[in-house]
Amino acid sequence: MYVNKNFDAGNIEVVQIKDSSVILNISADTNSEFKQWFYFQFHAEAGKKYHFEIANAANCSYEKGWENYQVVASYDGDYWFRVDTQYEAKKLIFSHELSHNSIYFAYFAPYSYQRHQQLIHNAQLSETCTHSVLGTTVDGRNIDLLVIGDTSNKAVWITARQHPGETMAEWCAEGIVESLLDTDSALSLTLLKDYCFYVVPNMNPDGSVHGNLRSNFAGANLNREWLEPSLEHSPEVYHVRRMMKQTGVAAYLDLHGDEGLPYVFMAGNEGNPSYSNSIAQLEQNFSNNLMVINPDFQSEFGYPKDEPGKADLRIASNWVGEEFKCLALTIEMPFKDNANIPNKEMGWSAERSYLLGTSLLTALYQTL
Repeated sequence: MYVNKNFDAGNIEVVQIKDSSVILNISADTNSEFKQWFYFQFHAEAGKKYHFEIANAANCSYEKGWENYQVVASYDGDYWFRVDTQYEAKKLIFSHELSHNSIYFAYFAPYSYQRHQQLIHNAQLSETCTHSVLGTTVDGRNIDLLVIGDTSNKAVWITARQHPGETMAEWCAEGIVESLLDTDSALSLTLLKDYCFYVVPNMNPDGSVHGNLRSNFAGANLNREWLEPSLEHSPEVYHVRRMMKQTGVAAYLDLHGDEGLPYVFMAGNEGNPSYSNSIAQLEQNFSNNLMVINPDFQSEFGYPKDEPGKADLRIASNWVGEEFKCLALTIEMPFKDNANIPNKEMGWSAERSYLLGTSLLTALYQTL
């Protein structure tokens, strides 16, 4: 039996391999104490059942994230399915009978750095899209920006994967980008008459490659850096924020995944000092529109609302909403299944994340 993590986004530590049992630990993020993301390859004899135990699950960042959670697995790296998983005695336990000799296990369907680069380079082939590099990350990777539309139009900004382990965010961003570039889409053609879209599909490529859950290479949680970013600690936010000030922002969506809540939901700016009735109405309209367009979205379950004037302006959507007095939302997707519309085989998936991207564009169109 072999366990391998030495590839893009791999993360696991082997504690013990014995008979048909494998005991593992999840490693912490680079220069940080956050941990929850795992991704590894397992090789053994096909036709036999193997038992896996993540021994330090209770010491991970979001212990409640393991409740009713099911591990994802894939034989080919494209089709990801769920395997029976239990959280018992503070350990994450799962078993699987191998159909083939090698299999991947992960926290959620990975979105590779290679796929990210393909998305960027394929998008720039469109006449309506240009690729810009805003700067470089702590570890020297490009901070990629796709500009879709006429830059003389009002700017809509979309960022994804500030937290690198939240791979559903980049799957959703891919859905947005490819929908915007669809020349047969009346929705996209109409949106691009009035708006230019600035899309950062991966805010945290360093963390993505290193198999981090929440941090960049310096150990920064980027979604707590927006008030005072630095070139040394959080250049990803620094460069995106600088570009936003040049373009202005008419609307903003920041795409995320939530470890604990098994729902798709949004968080608004009700705690911002400048929060107004007009922004509140835009938020309500967007929520109502999205619920009609895509039943995966709901408004009953989500984060507690901030008290007036008590918003944390270190968070991207709060800072953007306050700085530009615009619609600025955090969109959250689950690592688990969607409890309202469950899919036992796949749970919440890359495919549903992608489709949500198109729904977000439709809701923006109806709202703006």
